[in-house]
Amino acid sequence: MIRIARFLRGFRKEVILGPIFKLIEAVFELIVPLVMAQIIDVGVKNGDAGYVWRMGALMVALGFIGLACSLTCQYFAARASQGYGTVVRNALFAHINSLSHREIDRLGTASLVTRMTNDVNQLQLAVAMLIRLVVRAPFLAVGATVMAMTLDFKLSLIFVIAFVAIAVILYGIMSRSVPYYQKIQRLLDRVSAITRENLSGVRVIRAFSRQQGEMDRFAEASDSLQDDALRVGRLSALLSPATSLAVNVAILAILWFGGWRVSGGALSQGEIIALINYMTQVLLALIVVANLVVIFTKASASAARVNEVFDTHNSIVDQPDASVRPDPGAPRVAFDHVRFGYGSEDELEDINLSVLPGERLGIIGGTGSGKSTLVSLIPRFYDVTDGCVRVDGMDVRTMPVEALRARVGMVPQNAVLFTGSIRDNMRWRKPDATDEQIWQALETAQAAEFVRQRPEGLDAPVNQGGRNFSGGQRQRLTIARALVGSPDILILDDSASALDYATDAALRQALADQAGGTTVFMVSQRVHTVRGCDRILVLDEGRIAGIGTHEELLESCPIYREICASQRSEGEVA
Repeated sequence: MIRIARFLRGFRKEVILGPIFKLIEAVFELIVPLVMAQIIDVGVKNGDAGYVWRMGALMVALGFIGLACSLTCQYFAARASQGYGTVVRNALFAHINSLSHREIDRLGTASLVTRMTNDVNQLQLAVAMLIRLVVRAPFLAVGATVMAMTLDFKLSLIFVIAFVAIAVILYGIMSRSVPYYQKIQRLLDRVSAITRENLSGVRVIRAFSRQQGEMDRFAEASDSLQDDALRVGRLSALLSPATSLAVNVAILAILWFGGWRVSGGALSQGEIIALINYMTQVLLALIVVANLVVIFTKASASAARVNEVFDTHNSIVDQPDASVRPDPGAPRVAFDHVRFGYGSEDELEDINLSVLPGERLGIIGGTGSGKSTLVSLIPRFYDVTDGCVRVDGMDVRTMPVEALRARVGMVPQNAVLFTGSIRDNMRWRKPDATDEQIWQALETAQAAEFVRQRPEGLDAPVNQGGRNFSGGQRQRLTIARALVGSPDILILDDSASALDYATDAALRQALADQAGGTTVFMVSQRVHTVRGCDRILVLDEGRIAGIGTHEELLESCPIYREICASQRSEGEVA
């Protein structure tokens, strides 16, 4: 909590002035029982109606002043808590975007969403309560006890005993309930993960008629969350009756022993009423303290989760070396004894490969052979375990990450478009791209025809994720987006899987005709997609099984022949 409090630096005024106004309100609240005692002991006892009216007006004035102070404090608390939440959320979002694929994979998308929403909301609530009640509640409890001592020291011992009894009750209940709040946050992550998975995969679920199974899985996770919430709810439900019992016993003790003190002339009837009011204030203050413990326990768990994200550092450290210069005679991309693994096992082993400027390299292999992993090392989404990847003779680890990725046009397996217009999506690589450049990229990607058919043209809206386009249209638009600005390196990671054979062939021909000096990496499961490339790389379990033209590989690479045979007849392979 202390570490994440650094985001409150811009709200010092609110954090300081808010509690001050709340203390002023508490002071007036402590004065009210004394005024009430005077009304009873002087005004009512002597039948002085004027005195009663004057003191009543004073009580109303104290109430209005307290209300004004409370509203002012509430204003400062709202400004600070909402502003704090905005700052934390923005910083968290920026930090998440600075992380590499490895860290995001480890933390999990669903968990990151929960941390940015639910956990930050818990921290906002904690800040609001910090300003409004953290100072006021203890001050009111202690202040009421001190004021009771000024009225009658002997009877104030009842306050001390009640104070200790209530504190023991609070500790007993909260020590048992706190672990549940921490567990509830983890269960909430699981519910969020299942929800996100089902919403993103709703079509697959319906296609397999798995609605009931998924509802059962969600119900199981939701029931676990409910069970723990009910357990902690039952424990918390004991708080109010237990504390009320302690306070009511204390009030009975005050009335019993206070009656003897009144009979002896040591106390007045108004002072007894004041003592009862102070005891009620102690009760309310301690109940507020108990609720604050709950709130700050939740906030502490949320702060730990948010700090975990902030403590996660990008494994892709941007350390550009200004002394490194491109080598005009070097290959456009070179893999030098590259090894890489996501965990303890290597995904790629001893990859040696050079690709020249303007060359088209097809990459093919079985599922899990490392095709996508290999091309992900070029824009440095991951760092190699051993060896190095070079672009124009420069180790990618010595290049500025932003400059490296500006040279790469990446089309991932999952075609993702963003809310806005087609023009907005086409300008992701090159914000100042002209309409002429966009149309040229759309023509190459075989997307110009269906874009022209839309009345809005380039201003046609794109819904979330591009859901208002078919799978093939989304793939062509993402290819066009990567082509805008003519990147030095174009990576097509199985990005034509939803295209028909004719469109796929036209796309490959257009890339061959218009790519110019662009080096193209074409990852695919289809032989006919990579067949026309200058060279074809065959991967098998993270190793290079063969490299050459289609004809050369048919002669020299058994794995390539097997892939061809699985997709074409024996006569076509021959």
